[in-house]
Amino acid sequence: MSTMVPPLYAGLVDDASLLPPSPIGLTDAVAKYHEHTASWYADLLGSLLVPASTVGGEPVPRLTAGLIGDVPVAALPVTVEKLRAAGLVIEHIEAAVARRGEDPQPGLEALRSFAEAQGRAAQGGLRLFAEIPLSWGLLAALDSVAEARAAGLAIAPKFRVGGLAAELFPTPVELAAVICACRDRQLPFKLAAGLRHATRHTDPETGFTHHGFLNVLVATVMAAGGGEVAEVAEALAATHPVPLVEPARAHRDGPRPLFVGFGAANVVEPLTELVRLGLINGGYE
Repeated sequence: MSTMVPPLYAGLVDDASLLPPSPIGLTDAVAKYHEHTASWYADLLGSLLVPASTVGGEPVPRLTAGLIGDVPVAALPVTVEKLRAAGLVIEHIEAAVARRGEDPQPGLEALRSFAEAQGRAAQGGLRLFAEIPLSWGLLAALDSVAEARAAGLAIAPKFRVGGLAAELFPTPVELAAVICACRDRQLPFKLAAGLRHATRHTDPETGFTHHGFLNVLVATVMAAGGGEVAEVAEALAATHPVPLVEPARAHRDGPRPLFVGFGAANVVEPLTELVRLGLINGGYE
């Protein structure tokens, strides 16, 4: 038995089992995460995502994790220091910089100031993901992120592609334009919400049409190869795995461009779909 996760999927799925509405506590989530990281599919996993609001709750086990900034950006410095003192080694921080319809620039500036205060040397590779709404001010916000990266800060955008209302689900063309905008600025990105299955599908209970994580992966490969918005949107719009599987297989041994990854409440679910599609062989040679 050995890991058979191709490089294309390495670190693709963060463990989001602690994010609301989580039925488990931190101790149980850490134990389960360690089980996953000791398994044959360990290379598929990114970080365990820990909400910043954990501060003041149950004791924090000593672990390495990604921090979800569910507190105001201004409160991040104190929160980070408390978690570090408790033994949490923070790999990256994800923080929302604005609500939908708000100007993201003030929040971006606050996050940039936080990064600069950390100090590039002391940061030790700490990455920041600025959650930017897919609404007014997006392109200017991406320009600001690109400028910060050019200045040496390890910051990148994060986008929500789902939620509790239809308008929170971007169309394939809208998401394709965002992916190409990130490509043009050499910005890696993370996604959150809505990525429940490998391929695009409509939830029978809500009627919302969700993006597929395999669609996004193939779309970003196409974008990185110079694909135009229409071509990238076509990959995002596919509701059957057939047009996605072959491009994924063709690029399986190379690094994944642009798309850093996404969180899943149960990391076994995306793994199972990739195995079912023959893109990961189940751990056996």
